[in-house]
Amino acid sequence: MRRFSIILGTLALGFISCQETNSSDIKVVSPEEMKSLIEMDEVQLVDVRTEAEYRLEHIAKSQNIDVRSPNFDEEIQKLDKDRPVIVYCRSGIRSAKCVAKLKDAGFVKIYDLNGGIAKWKYKGLEVETKS
Repeated sequence: MRRFSIILGTLALGFISCQETNSSDIKVVSPEEMKSLIEMDEVQLVDVRTEAEYRLEHIAKSQNIDVRSPNFDEEIQKLDKDRPVIVYCRSGIRSAKCVAKLKDAGFVKIYDLNGGIAKWKYKGLEVETKS
């Protein structure tokens, strides 16, 4: 009986921990979900890749703020913290690092594109390219 109580207690703690994680203000979204979010006017779309990568191709309506830039923290302060922010990179690694910085900076709602621009293109969604 005691063993059962320990197992039940552990499961309850695990459930509570999952509940806390799910209430986070950071959400990883699919390309299809992101496409819908972009259609909302109040969303800020940020490409966190290098300027060179951005110039080659990027998602329409995005602005480029390189997460590896020494002035990244200053640049994100120019964004509206009360409006939703969507970030993406090439595959999702740099944007995952970026969301932590945005959260620490006080942003209210943060979305991270799962799989980055690579997955966006794989799903057949459009990008703007250098002419």
